[in-house]
Order: sequence, then structure tokens, then C-alpha cells
Amino acid sequence: MSVKITKVRCICTAPEGINLLVVRVDTNQPGLYGLGCGTFAYRHLAVKTVVEEYLDPLLRGREADRIEELWQLMHQNGYWRNGPVVNNAISGVDMALWDIKGKMAHMPLYQLFGGKCREGVPVYRHADGRDLDELCENIQRYQEMGITHIRCQCGGYGGESYGTVPETAPAGVLPGVYLDEHEYLHKTVGLFTGIREKLGYDIQLVHDVHERVSPATVIRLARELEPCELFFLEDPVPIEQLSWLRRLRQQSGIPIAEGELFNNPHEWKQIIAEGLIDYIRVHISQIGGITPARKLQIFAEQYGVKTAWHGPGDMSPLAHAANIHIDLAALNFGVQEWSDIEPPNFVIQELKGPRGALLDVFPGLPKFEKGYVYANDKPGLGVDLNEEEAAKYPCENTVTTWTQTRKRDGSLQTP
Repeated sequence: MSVKITKVRCICTAPEGINLLVVRVDTNQPGLYGLGCGTFAYRHLAVKTVVEEYLDPLLRGREADRIEELWQLMHQNGYWRNGPVVNNAISGVDMALWDIKGKMAHMPLYQLFGGKCREGVPVYRHADGRDLDELCENIQRYQEMGITHIRCQCGGYGGESYGTVPETAPAGVLPGVYLDEHEYLHKTVGLFTGIREKLGYDIQLVHDVHERVSPATVIRLARELEPCELFFLEDPVPIEQLSWLRRLRQQSGIPIAEGELFNNPHEWKQIIAEGLIDYIRVHISQIGGITPARKLQIFAEQYGVKTAWHGPGDMSPLAHAANIHIDLAALNFGVQEWSDIEPPNFVIQELKGPRGALLDVFPGLPKFEKGYVYANDKPGLGVDLNEEEAAKYPCENTVTTWTQTRKRDGSLQTP
């Protein structure tokens, strides 16, 4: 008897105060269902509408094991293709179909991808602080946990808190997160110089520009950071100005990681083929799930580009698990971002949410131990969803403020 889709629906939950969206695909086989992540935290209701009003009727009655066929069908059915809302909706279904495939095969997903290339996945974590001393203390806490790669920021991404207006701003400017790229440049160079002076060179350091300064300033920043030997500089230019990567490559040898905001293969094909980046770090639900992520990983391998998938707090444990399964089977794996999903005994200053809530909602999280993450070897993604617990933490539909970033003159800056 063929396995057919009987229903596709969404479960929205926020156990740590961050909107998460899970897609559940039910089948005609008793007890056989799949779960996937379609989280677009700032437009979750739009994704939910696409899944339940458009993809559910499109997919009902179709064979669940035809993943490639169904992905292409979802991708082209709305005529206009690519974009964060539609791609996240497709991702939720796609991951759920892979989850079903693994359960049908009685195998964890990495086995379906060809098996392990490594036993555990090395991860990098985020360290922040009000000043150099506090930042170094937090770095050392991570080192005690076995973390060897750490992303370092001081005061977030270099801006004021939302609502703070600089004294030098023109009269009448709107609220926002205000940035001064020249101040940011000098502080960042001083910060990493100080980290190396205090902690030496035994730890791999990462910094996230977050596309928040002009490309010309990024080139200067990269040149001045070269003595600090960063593991990579993350998202140095916005997706609208990728041509600047050629100039950055010509003027600095610092490794480059790019791609957090990518939606479309045309955004990464050329920069990978030309060797303009060292690490590709897409948000896999943003590009449509496991199916396109595997294709991207294999494409990047042909050009010597490594993966460093986006792994923030605003994605569900299902997506974190998907990252880990791809990482385990990828020859060109680089490092994995890992945010805020350890059990309670790993809580340190950066962590904000109640660990127990996330574990109650999503049993089966991949295991972190001494700097590495391990899949739990259950069939499929290995992560389940307790809907009764999920219902205790409803999502909120509020106006997002952290993306309202501005330059000193009050004009908007990409966040």
C-alpha cells in the first residue's frame, strides 16, 4: 500500500518567546507522520496561511515518498518562485517528507544522505559582553564547555538599543537601532586585538558584520582584522551588493562566509563558482528545506566551498536537527552555528529562555557534548513535537523592532 498524504497543517509555538512554526504532514499509514520547520519568526502567520490554505489542498492524496516531485510542484504551483514566505512553507513540508522517508526506512536521515563523514559536528557559539573583559570571561566559559570556535560581538551588532537616538542625529528622526560604521570599525578592530592579547591564538574567532556597514568600510575592516586571524568574517556585504565580494577578495585574505539571507540559487551560484567565498551559510528553511540544501552542499563541494549553515535561535529544533544530519554526511562541512538549545546545565549568560520549556515541546534534541553535537539516531530527523506542551506557549504577532536599523542621519540601513 502506498503512503499518501492525508493532511498538512501548522503548529505555531514560542517556548522561548521566539515564534517557531512546525509543519506536520499526516499519512494514511497509522502513526506515520513527519515534522518539519517552516519558521519565519517575523511573518509566521503568512507562512501558516500558505501551508494550510494552499499547500494542504495541493498535496492531499499525493504519494509522500516522491519528495523531489512534490518539492518542484510546490515551488512552481504559485507561478512566482522564491521568497522567504513561500520557501519557508515549502521547507516545512519538505523536512516533514524527509522525516517520513527516514521513518519508513527505519534510519536517521544522515544514513539516507550516504552515511557519516564524521562522528560529531563541531559548533560555534555566540559570545557577547559590555566590554572586552566581560566578553573574554564569556569566551572562557565556552572554552570550558569544549567550544573551540566562538563568534564575538560587543553590544550586539554594533548599534544602540532600539529607541535610542544619538545626540548628533538630525531633529525629528524616527526611533530605531542607530549605527555609526566608523565607530564600529575602530571598536571591532580594537576588540579582536584585545581578545588575542588576552586569550592568545588557540581559539578560532568569528565575527558577524550582519551586512550593516558599507562595502568600502568592510574592505578596510577585513584588512585591519587580518593580524587577528579570524576563522571567517560573516555576511560582510548585503545580498544586493554581492559584486563587492570580488574587491574584498582582491584586497584581503580573510576567509569569508556569506548567505544568511539567500533565497534563490542565482544568489549563490556565481560567488561559489568564482571562489569569492569560503563558507556558505544559508538558512536552510529560507531556501526551501533539506532538498535544496543538499543540492547546494554538493554544488559547493565541487568548488572547495565549505558549509556553515545558519543556526540561530529563531529556528526550531527540527531545523537544527536537519542541519546536523546534513553536516554529518557532508564532505565539505566547515562548522555549524549552534544557538540556545542546550539542556539546562549548559546555561550561561548568553542564554535567555527557559531551557526546560524547549525540551518539553521538542523531545529528542540532538545532543551537545564537549564542543560537538551528535544526532540521536532515531529514524528521520529524530525530533518530535508535544502539541499539548506547544499550546502553552502561543506566538505573538507584534511589530519587529530590531530590524529597524538606521544610520546616524536617520536613514534606514539593512539590518
